[in-house]
Amino acid sequence: MAKLSMRGIFQRKKEMRGLLLFLEDVQKCKNKEEEQARVDKELFNIRRRFKNDKGLTPYQKKKYVWKMLYIYMLGYDVDFGHMEVVSLISAPNYPEKQVGYIVTSCLLNENHDFLRLVINTVRNDITGRNETFQCLALTMVGNIGGREFAESLASDVQKLLLSSSCRALVRKKAALCLLQLYRKNPDVVNVDGWADRMAQLLDEHDLSVLTSSMSLLVGLVSKNHEAYWSCHPKCVRILERLARNQDVPQEYTYYGIPSPWLQVKTMRALQYFPAIKEPNTKRRLFEVLQWIIMGTDVVENVNKNNASHAVLFEALALVMHLDAEKEMMSQCVVLLGKFIAVREPNIRYLGLENMTRILMVTDVQDIIKRHQARIITSLEDPDISIRRRALDLLYGICDVTNVKDIVGEILQCLSTADFVMRKELSLKAAILAEKFTHDLSWYVDVIFQLIDKAGDFISDDIWFRVVKFVTNNEDLKPYAATKVKEYLQKPAIHETMVKVSAYILGEYSHLLSTCPGCSPKEIFRILHEKLPTVSTSTIPILLSAYAKILMHTWPPDQELKNQIREIFKKYDSCIVVEIQQRAVEYFALSQKGAALMDMLTEMPKFPKRQVCVLCKIYAEIDTAEQSAIKLHAQQQTSNVLVVTDSRPGNGVPPPLPVSQLSLVKVPSMINNEVSSCIDHNSTVYPRAPSASLLGGFSSPLVTNSPPGVTVQSEHNAVSGLEGGPGAVDGSAIAMDVDIVTMESIKDSDEKFPSLCLRDSGVLYEDPNIQIHFEAQWQNHYEDLALFFINKYTDALVSVQACIMPSNNFMMELLQVPDTVPLGKEVQCLLQVAIIRPSRPEAIPSPISLDTK
Repeated sequence: MAKLSMRGIFQRKKEMRGLLLFLEDVQKCKNKEEEQARVDKELFNIRRRFKNDKGLTPYQKKKYVWKMLYIYMLGYDVDFGHMEVVSLISAPNYPEKQVGYIVTSCLLNENHDFLRLVINTVRNDITGRNETFQCLALTMVGNIGGREFAESLASDVQKLLLSSSCRALVRKKAALCLLQLYRKNPDVVNVDGWADRMAQLLDEHDLSVLTSSMSLLVGLVSKNHEAYWSCHPKCVRILERLARNQDVPQEYTYYGIPSPWLQVKTMRALQYFPAIKEPNTKRRLFEVLQWIIMGTDVVENVNKNNASHAVLFEALALVMHLDAEKEMMSQCVVLLGKFIAVREPNIRYLGLENMTRILMVTDVQDIIKRHQARIITSLEDPDISIRRRALDLLYGICDVTNVKDIVGEILQCLSTADFVMRKELSLKAAILAEKFTHDLSWYVDVIFQLIDKAGDFISDDIWFRVVKFVTNNEDLKPYAATKVKEYLQKPAIHETMVKVSAYILGEYSHLLSTCPGCSPKEIFRILHEKLPTVSTSTIPILLSAYAKILMHTWPPDQELKNQIREIFKKYDSCIVVEIQQRAVEYFALSQKGAALMDMLTEMPKFPKRQVCVLCKIYAEIDTAEQSAIKLHAQQQTSNVLVVTDSRPGNGVPPPLPVSQLSLVKVPSMINNEVSSCIDHNSTVYPRAPSASLLGGFSSPLVTNSPPGVTVQSEHNAVSGLEGGPGAVDGSAIAMDVDIVTMESIKDSDEKFPSLCLRDSGVLYEDPNIQIHFEAQWQNHYEDLALFFINKYTDALVSVQACIMPSNNFMMELLQVPDTVPLGKEVQCLLQVAIIRPSRPEAIPSPISLDTK
């Protein structure tokens, strides 16, 4: 920086006196209105002086510009004086030029027109001999980083960086300036052939230039690592030099750690390169990493901890990226185990988070299990972020050997957990209990406890699945019926428990008839006591349970029958259509006598379907520079179905409700993003329509029926739910998510019925044209958007589409394109209304296409 004499110092104080007086006046303002008035007065005075007084001295101009900057920093708009600010950059003296550069960086953005006026001045300062002016110019260009600056000055900045005659301070600023220009304008800054130059910069002895050059290298390899392989061994050499504290100046040693910033940047750069194949370089790098891991510990000095931990966790990320042998991974886990045992919450958080990352990329589950007790203790930590990380880690290490311990601890924490955590705790406990249990009665107990302790946070999907398991396992039916009866006898239970109890007791209470206190009258009494406490969504399930209890009562009990019939009669005029319809129909069925047993027979087992049902928890992905861990997680993603927004169709829960299915990316090993629940006995139904025709179709879904499953139209499939779980025989369609496959015309006819069950897919394809559709259903009406894609070598003309007659559908084709341009896609709309049900084998292909 420029050196000032004593006379210059006094002059500088004099120049700043006016600004200091203004600052004092603003600080003395008692409220915002008074401050606004003082600022407006000062802005008016500055505008008047700029407009009228052409002979402003440099002192006056600087004083007014400083005031403008301060007013701008207070949050007020400054929409004048920009020309005076820019003109200071051309001043020959350092004080005026410094003010011009600083205020220009703050007031003007990269698209401001006045910046074009100073490009030549900035270039002259960069290419000149005055190092102070060079630093000012490089700082401003790096802060603003506009496209015009990149086009005009990038080459000059590159030359300055590689110049051997410049001081280290200038070259350091040149490297950072070039990095900023490249990040904002990668298409303008030419870095072709820079591999050798970067390798040359990595041989720099000065650590300040080396640190800035390493930042530039990180920015370059993040875009294209293949071009900079020659820099890889030099990065290893730099890391080795720093880790062993070889030839590191004292001024770059921070609390005994040699240049921790450079170590972190070097390891970050190494993570952008793939695995090392050269054995000598690999051995040296692993030795350095082991040196860092084994030499790091928790100390009392906070500043030293921050620096050493920054280096350590970047080293752990590099170890995971390089897929080191299990022995080194074990050492990392042992070290992190010490971290989660300390009192400092930040260190515990880092230990839990990095344990979860290691678990995601390598098989160290058995080693992490040794710290299970400490991880469980973290579930009760006052810091919610630590509790979340502990829960994620417990979820990752859970298996059949420790599932009961982990789920038990989660249930214990559930009663005292914050409301923001209860949903996540209950969801993960339900998934783990189902995924790893070998004792279905224990699984039922867990779900019932979850509903009892956190009923408000239990989604319908969870109790639907309990119903499925109970229905499909004969030995489980009496046990589940006994348990729900015990819960019903409590003074107050959650409404979700009432739903589960009503369904299970309605179906299987007759299995408890020999037990004391389990007569049909008693079961009806304890169920009916909950009727006044539930909402209208639960009443239909209770009415169904009453009808089932009446059906199972044999010989008939006239008193019980009259009680139940009175309830049906009470609700036969209910304003809620669902309740009214059930009450009327059950009242009529109750008069059928013995035939009632055939009409309300026990629900059959749910058909086995192979599907992956995932419950999305939350996503917390690092949005900083892309690391190897994030890349590894992205490479392990897979397509899955997510069932959301479940609603029981008629009060009786289907195995899985008619729901919206969406395509998501989920890591194969859970970390922070999602948790999975894999079931091989599930049933998935066609998804409900989206809000708009094209709004819900972000990607094509192909959902093919497995062999042996009867295919129905979507309308019939949904209608088949009317009878509850037992009515899913033909309408239960198992869906798998695939990439859309291209079909020839010979395959279209036989696959066309399955397309009727999908909201999107490829309807037809040949070498000349492809037709895919996206559909939206509203009751028995459908809007079908047809997209014609021209694959031919020329435009398709005379395109004609006609509708084949049908007795079951009423169809109207709108906006048929006459021409499909080369390589383009055009759209037309087909409106369909279902007049009467259709058999799957009778569904015709409704469109015939002719092109020339």
